[in-house]
Amino acid sequence: MENLFIDFLKVVEPQHQNFVKEIHESLIASGYKIKVENKATGYFVSYSHPKTKQSVFNFFFRKKGMKVRVYPKKINIEILSKLSSTMRKELDSAMICRRLVNPADCNQKCVMGYDFTLDGKRYQKCRYNCFEFFVTAESMPVVMELVKGELWNNTNC
Repeated sequence: MENLFIDFLKVVEPQHQNFVKEIHESLIASGYKIKVENKATGYFVSYSHPKTKQSVFNFFFRKKGMKVRVYPKKINIEILSKLSSTMRKELDSAMICRRLVNPADCNQKCVMGYDFTLDGKRYQKCRYNCFEFFVTAESMPVVMELVKGELWNNTNC
């Protein structure tokens, strides 16, 4: 698995490599399991909780660049208030969680999404793309805070 991660890191833009390494090292040091796949769209790196096996973080590629997806257990409004306008647009465009809005509209085995209010606006977003952001200079510090907050939540529950 380590060789695949090294291959993935080789295709990451140089200005994002330290960010990727820091996230990786934090998650691995906290006991999360890594899975690296080489898909048609590029590498897909997933980190999962060692006990629940649920994904907590992903790196993946799209035509416009590398993206991350964070699956927080708890919503930290203080961190979310730091989202840039670009990141807020990405949050706004995330799919609505059909299970939150009308449970009969979604598979009952689906993990329910997020329901929170940020700056007076209510969000009911799908778990699988709510916190999905392109990796940019402005997104990296906020994503890092989300990940470190999640690590804290999982070790202090």
